Amino acid sequence: MDHRLISTILALLLSLSQAHHLVDLDREGSDSPLTSIQIEDPEDVDITTNILQSNNGSSEMLMEGDLVVSNTRNAIKCRNNRCLWRKSSNGLVEVPYTMSSRFSRYQKKRIENAMKTFNTETCIRFVPRSHQRDFISIKSRDGCYSYLGRTGGKQVLSLAKYGCVYHGIIQHELNHALGFYHEHTRSDRDQYVKINWENVAPRTIFNFKKQNTNNLNTPYEYTSIMHYGRTAFSTNRQDTITPIPDPNKSIGQRSNLSRGDIFRINKLYSCSEYRYFNKL
Repeated sequence: MDHRLISTILALLLSLSQAHHLVDLDREGSDSPLTSIQIEDPEDVDITTNILQSNNGSSEMLMEGDLVVSNTRNAIKCRNNRCLWRKSSNGLVEVPYTMSSRFSRYQKKRIENAMKTFNTETCIRFVPRSHQRDFISIKSRDGCYSYLGRTGGKQVLSLAKYGCVYHGIIQHELNHALGFYHEHTRSDRDQYVKINWENVAPRTIFNFKKQNTNNLNTPYEYTSIMHYGRTAFSTNRQDTITPIPDPNKSIGQRSNLSRGDIFRINKLYSCSEYRYFNKL
């Protein structure tokens, strides 16, 4: 056989092997070694698109695309901070969690890795549940969604195995569980973005309702991991969210908690010993 043909076939086989590597790792019960796994998301992962596509047809009643509707209280503006996770005498805020056995070892590693930024840059500590009454139950249900803040008792945070177990999406949902709305629904958003109502699908208009948020005296952040993309809930693929006064400003991001996100977590939970507290 021609040596050039053999080289071409080998290169093709190698390419196919690499392309399917992550899929194989995500199969139920995979016991592949974790030491050589790349934890970062592919560059084409878009938080908004993935969340909204994953949640299309979800059995849950969702607000803003991925927030489970609760009638108990109003997010981070809650009386006596009852919707925040409690701080211990040592200054740390423990958020207990359990994780479904349906996730593969690789997916569990991804979820744990997404928690690391919270654990190292803030006083939040996501810890495996032992006996705590209030905790997050991370499950693989029909989409990517979370309750807002601490609801009391067991509260489900869903990360569907196929479509939601990406670093940015995991952090996005965990931040909801800490008590944060989406950036584009902040009470002062009209000073920073224009909502193009003519491009919003009529049945999804409620997802752009401004919330009575506690903005913590912090600036609006276009690059927050909590900011949806330009075409969220679009009916015609045109922009639904346009930055002002500069319409060309980038909004949203897909990789990690931003400096502003970390700052706000620290401020909300009074993590005064951390470097991003009062330094934005």
